[in-house]
Amino acid sequence: MPIYEYECLDCGIHFERVQRFSDPPVEECPNGHRHVRRVFHAPGIIFKGSGFYTTDYARKSSNGGEKKEEKGEEKK
Repeated sequence: MPIYEYECLDCGIHFERVQRFSDPPVEECPNGHRHVRRVFHAPGIIFKGSGFYTTDYARKSSNGGEKKEEKGEEKK
């Protein structure tokens, strides 16, 4: 079950609740205030594999360019 974070707009505390997707949102903070809202966070994104970093592109282009020049000089 997911953990949801809530914020009380009256007293400013943050608290968490373990709830099902089908459960209604919490309507009261632990201090008894009724102005509560769910806090949303950006999801974490993980890029896996090669080609996602600027260093990956730079290495491939610089090495590839040098190899072509070396091969061209050997043929002459």
